[in-house]
Amino acid sequence: MSRIATFFSHFGAVSFRRTCEAAGIAARLMPVPRSLSSSCGTCVRFEGGEPFPGGKAPEDAEQMVEILSDGTFRPYWTAEEA
Repeated sequence: MSRIATFFSHFGAVSFRRTCEAAGIAARLMPVPRSLSSSCGTCVRFEGGEPFPGGKAPEDAEQMVEILSDGTFRPYWTAEEA
């Protein structure tokens, strides 16, 4: 399953990518898709069944979404929930 995490800062996105890679999860930095809003404009696309690599929502995360088979997004966590 593919997921995207958006962040309030570029540093948060870079840190999360490193966390994913350290856990053996494929992850890459990319621009935030137009249909998602983000403060910093950078997101991390990552793979796998774990909704939170590292066991918890990443620091500085704005939202986390699943990429559905039709290319749309389903949010499963937002900073407002924290």
